[in-house]
Amino acid sequence: MFRRGPGLVRAAAATAVVAGTAGAVRHHQDVKYANQAAAQQADQQASYEQQQMEAQLQAQQQQIQQMQAQQAAATPAAAPAAPAAMSMDDKLAKLEKLGQLLQAGILTAEEFAQQKAQILAS
Repeated sequence: MFRRGPGLVRAAAATAVVAGTAGAVRHHQDVKYANQAAAQQADQQASYEQQQMEAQLQAQQQQIQQMQAQQAAATPAAAPAAPAAMSMDDKLAKLEKLGQLLQAGILTAEEFAQQKAQILAS
């Protein structure tokens, strides 16, 4: 009996090796693609969380600015300090200067009267 070519067992063994190798490669690719998908999803999640944090930070900054604006509007502006009462010597010196300006023609009689009233009122 002559056999022509490989035996049935040998052919079955070769087929099993090829099928096993193909299965192993397929499994490796599935794991690889699953890891890539998980990494991509993790990146997207991190990006989403970062955007959410930035949005919250901006909202907080706007609230702080609004509160500062409200506080600035609520605090009354400081009233100008009342001028200190002038001594009689100061009043006389200013009146003399006003008289000189009137004589020089720099002030009119009306301006002189207004300035004189202000000085005497203080």
